[in-house]
Amino acid sequence: MLTVYHYLGLSAILFALGTYGVLTRRNAIVIFMCIELMLNAVNLTFISLSSYLNNLDGQIFVFFVMSVAAAEAAVGLALMIAFFRNKESVEVEDFNLLKW
Repeated sequence: MLTVYHYLGLSAILFALGTYGVLTRRNAIVIFMCIELMLNAVNLTFISLSSYLNNLDGQIFVFFVMSVAAAEAAVGLALMIAFFRNKESVEVEDFNLLKW
């Protein structure tokens, strides 16, 4: 039987993988995917603790986090498409060219 500790351990592993991806990757789309992985790890923590404590507050908070994640993905991908049309690259080093 899976306990809350199993879910928290899985969440910690997913969050660590997402953090590693954000810190080591150079492609902006991969960095956005790693940020989404980190958000899903936090959502898993909220859901597991909400279920363990028999409280719905964590599940309600997950709904808001998912809404923010969807908006972040839409705006981030729109920025990536606009940048790719101008520079034909989505490397993070090339974003320095956007400064005034």
